[in-house]
Amino acid sequence: MLKITLYNLLALLLLWLLLWLLAQKAERAAEAAGPPRGQIIKVNGTDMHVVVTGREGAPDLVLIHGSNGHTRDMTFSLAGKLAADYRIYIIDRPGLGYSAAVSPKGDSLRAQAAQMADTAEAMGTQKPVVMGHSYGGSVALAWAVYMPERLAALVPVAAASHPWESALDPLYQAGSNPLLGPLFLPLLPAVISEARIESILQDVFTPDAVPEGYFDYFVPKLSLRYTSMRATSFQRANLLSEIKEMAPLYPQMRLPVEIVHGTDDITVGLSIHSEPLLNDIPDAVLTRAAGHGHMVQHSSESTVIAAIHRAAARAGLRPHR
Repeated sequence: MLKITLYNLLALLLLWLLLWLLAQKAERAAEAAGPPRGQIIKVNGTDMHVVVTGREGAPDLVLIHGSNGHTRDMTFSLAGKLAADYRIYIIDRPGLGYSAAVSPKGDSLRAQAAQMADTAEAMGTQKPVVMGHSYGGSVALAWAVYMPERLAALVPVAAASHPWESALDPLYQAGSNPLLGPLFLPLLPAVISEARIESILQDVFTPDAVPEGYFDYFVPKLSLRYTSMRATSFQRANLLSEIKEMAPLYPQMRLPVEIVHGTDDITVGLSIHSEPLLNDIPDAVLTRAAGHGHMVQHSSESTVIAAIHRAAARAGLRPHR
């Protein structure tokens, strides 16, 4: 019996090693297909990836991607549409894309916001307009709550802002576990198929269609790399408690806030998040993107662009129209 058990353990170890090798190959292929498109700079001793585009001398704008995303989400189309009016800084959040995590145990919203603000300033920004999508919207809210003097206006898009009742996704529960995470997260690039990734992506966009060319441009397997999945697991596991701590501080905000949220968002509910946020922040404005889901920065791009323009105008950075 002992011999059989040892053989089974050896077989499992060999299977794990084979899958790990295949996952390493998949990670290298993803990085080759989606290399950094910007600069990697040291900020507080940590590598941060920044893509800079737009018109020099124009108002500064920082775009923050969502959960387990990276800069390619914002550079697919949105940044190009804004480039004539702003100097744009798209930054991989700590631990995601080609930015390194600051803490190996997960970076809090506040820590990420501080690192993003320091990165933007290192690139020469002066009190930018800050737009964040989904989890990135939570980071943008933390920037405004904890460092209001370091931005001019805020645009939370489909942002998680208030406590919710649903349980943490089992993937992130296991991924943030000190034993389970390092065992199975490194294998994901080998075991999750392209078809499964496409299905997951469509679920995130629903009821909207995934834009043509987005899948290949975004390179989803960049987000399946161990470092990204580990960072995301910690960030998502800690998010609810951090939101509970931050939400009571929203009424203190005294800056232009333009909120955008899809009415059919099933990922981050409008009634749970952006509608209460509207009530909490003095003089905030909420634009409901009728019939659109979670990825409104793509499906209702013009709505998000208009909100950014209004926020910048309210901050005195561009003329009112």
